Amino acid sequence: MLYYLFDYLERAYQFPGASLFAYLSFRAAIAIIFSLLVTAVMGKRIITMLQYYQMGESIRDLGLAGQKEKAGTPTMGGLMIIFGTLIPVLLLTRLDNIYIILLIVTTLWMGIIGLADDYLKIKRKDKEGLKGRFKIVGQVTLGMIVGATLYFHPAVTIKQQSLNDESFLQEEKSIKTTIPLLKNNEFDYSDVISWAGDGAKEYAWLIFIPAVIFIVTAVSNGANLTDGIDGLAAGTASIAVLTLGLFAWVSGNIIFSNYLNVMYIPDVSEVVVFVAAFVGSLVGFLWYNAFPAQVFMGDTGSLTIGGVIAVLAFIVRKELLIPVLCGVFLIENLSVILQVSYFKYTKKRLGVGKRILKMAPLHHHYQKLGYHESKIVSRFWIIAIMLAIISLVTLKIR
Repeated sequence: MLYYLFDYLERAYQFPGASLFAYLSFRAAIAIIFSLLVTAVMGKRIITMLQYYQMGESIRDLGLAGQKEKAGTPTMGGLMIIFGTLIPVLLLTRLDNIYIILLIVTTLWMGIIGLADDYLKIKRKDKEGLKGRFKIVGQVTLGMIVGATLYFHPAVTIKQQSLNDESFLQEEKSIKTTIPLLKNNEFDYSDVISWAGDGAKEYAWLIFIPAVIFIVTAVSNGANLTDGIDGLAAGTASIAVLTLGLFAWVSGNIIFSNYLNVMYIPDVSEVVVFVAAFVGSLVGFLWYNAFPAQVFMGDTGSLTIGGVIAVLAFIVRKELLIPVLCGVFLIENLSVILQVSYFKYTKKRLGVGKRILKMAPLHHHYQKLGYHESKIVSRFWIIAIMLAIISLVTLKIR
């Protein structure tokens, strides 16, 4: 909104300083500062409100150190992340940008699913919260909306470099993505069904949309599982989101995309402002969520974080990099899958279920080994930073 206001003031009245809002870097800087302030100011009030309405976390006794002290800590703190993101985004971004619209829809959609889950767990005393099938339906529906929009919307385009010179050709509608670490690393989803003939490429959405659904569901569930100890999910997510913001900045800048020989995506640079606001809100949330936590994000926050990361990755054409960039989420997911699968397998074969880890997800395994949760979180952050650096290195190593 402010973008349009200052754009009008600049064009109509040459208002002093109004032209600053035309600069992406300025709006991104304002967005991250504004989101930090919004989260910090609103955070205390939201915590007080959650305490007043007795939205405290009920802790299952898992035999973990410091677990009992966390009982009653307010949850649904993901509201801080949602408000801290959306307020700056609505004020500072171009709301006619299809990528911004998708990210706003994702934030609200996943936030509502998570909010319903948290409410049922706390107020209805239902430990399962929202039934798993309803969560999956919500995630799948969002994946369908995002996938269909990215596939069919005319504004979702790329520009290709000419083989003869360094200039870019005109925009084209495409669902090409990039494969990390490979030379000539562009991959078109339509190639998967190209064996069926030239006409088959028109049905590439049958490959692309399920891919979006799978990754949105996987990453949001991975973020949900990672949110088990103070500061872990918010810290690792902010590192991944910031990395995707750098990809958006490079891919949306014709000079840098040309220099680095990466795919140029028109209008995607506007996503940088959203990323700045989202990172600011995550860091602001960490102010209250760092050990010992004053508030938990709940599914309201974790599902939102995972959904936003997945959609961001598709927007900047880096979804195949998610196993590296979101390696912490992946490890947490795999630890649960392996633990449950091995337990069921050994119980069927031997009559007694055995475990690979002392407890899943993985961060609880280290708690059982006697590590303090602050040390576990710090080390997972370090791993997340290393994975982010590896992801950025793929811009040049091919």
